Amino acid sequence: MSPSPSEDLMGNFGALDDQQRTDVEKQKSVQGNAHFHRLGWKRLTVVLIVEAIALGALSIPSAFATLGMVPGVIICVGVGLIAIYTSYVVGQVKIRFPYVSHYADAGRLLMGRFGYELVGAMFAMELIFIAGSHCLTGAIALNNISDHGACSVVFGFVSAIILLLLAIPPSFAEVAILGYIDFASVIIAIGVTIIATGVQSTNPSLDTVATSAPWQLWPKDNLGLVEAFVALGNIIFAYSFALCQFSFMDEMHTPQDFPKAIWALGIIEIVIYTLTGALIYAFVGQGVQSPALLSAGTTVSKVAFGLALPVIFISGSINTTVVARYIHGRMFKNSVTRYINTRMGWITWLALITVITIVAWIIAEAIPFFSDLLSVCSCLFVSGFTFYFPAAFWFKLVKEGPWYARKNIVKSVANAAIFIIGIIVLGVGTYASVVDISNKFKDGSVGKPFKC
Repeated sequence: MSPSPSEDLMGNFGALDDQQRTDVEKQKSVQGNAHFHRLGWKRLTVVLIVEAIALGALSIPSAFATLGMVPGVIICVGVGLIAIYTSYVVGQVKIRFPYVSHYADAGRLLMGRFGYELVGAMFAMELIFIAGSHCLTGAIALNNISDHGACSVVFGFVSAIILLLLAIPPSFAEVAILGYIDFASVIIAIGVTIIATGVQSTNPSLDTVATSAPWQLWPKDNLGLVEAFVALGNIIFAYSFALCQFSFMDEMHTPQDFPKAIWALGIIEIVIYTLTGALIYAFVGQGVQSPALLSAGTTVSKVAFGLALPVIFISGSINTTVVARYIHGRMFKNSVTRYINTRMGWITWLALITVITIVAWIIAEAIPFFSDLLSVCSCLFVSGFTFYFPAAFWFKLVKEGPWYARKNIVKSVANAAIFIIGIIVLGVGTYASVVDISNKFKDGSVGKPFKC
């Protein structure tokens, strides 16, 4: 990690002659290239789990409370199956165009330089928003564990520091090692919450009986468009794993194995999300909170949040790593600095993840409520990365022959439907999320930005 004696602060090799400098830079490039191509499909699955199965699961039960048990289960399974298919399309694009390293590169294939810049901006903003949502959840967890022992802004800052430290390793292969801890953390935390709420439902206290209405098969009474789309946005957010797929596959040594990872992750997500949403909603009823760990009771929620700390911070940090890798790669595209194995590489990397983390913390403090922050992310960005962009990829980059050919007609109809769903979520969903945020600020049901 330390630079050679001939390497200056800028990562240049000024004390060497031209031939020696070229040889050293080639060596650094070879080392860097090898370092960033160590993922197999099993590790890819783990990295996708780290990125995907985290905050999404914690918002599902409250979405079920809004939509009702039957629509909630149908939407949860249906969106999961769509996400598996669109992620498969994303993988096909990566196989056909190996030089696509991030989602923005695929945007260039669709719409040229405009598409590259547009999708790149959306990609960066979504990942920073997600990092911000993890910062917010970390603050909620630390507040809950400590009985509000400090100002929530302070806990948010502490969460940001932890996210920053975990984002320092630039390779996803290192993140995969932490992935096993991450996965165990979220499963145990959710399991404890399900068991605790189940026990409480069989032995309810007088307070619980008085304050919580039973669960419903169908949507809640007088359900409006705004509330429905916020709930839908939370479910969509949970299946946003296609967002980082290009970035992760770029580190695979055998990218053709990606379908194994996609199917493994998709099935795991559908099972975890559906069971989490259905069981906690059934046990708690209409009073279920978001994040769901808050519904486990005062003592158990402290335990659950403590168990969930690894997933909150590990899953949050990988989003910082992905967006930093994208920006860093753009900044130093034609330089050995991009491999982050020179002094200049490490200086620029640490500076970049610090700036990203600060921006994420500001977002967390500016939108200090969980469900709406996730819904804004989903409707603005995930609607594209999981729905309308993959559908467009299929029509322009994957499809062979005319859309109306016998072999293409079913997929053409399916991809057109997915594209329309994405556009509706983008337009109506974003409007609903913004209105809901505005209403909550007006009626005082949430705290003010940057307040304890």
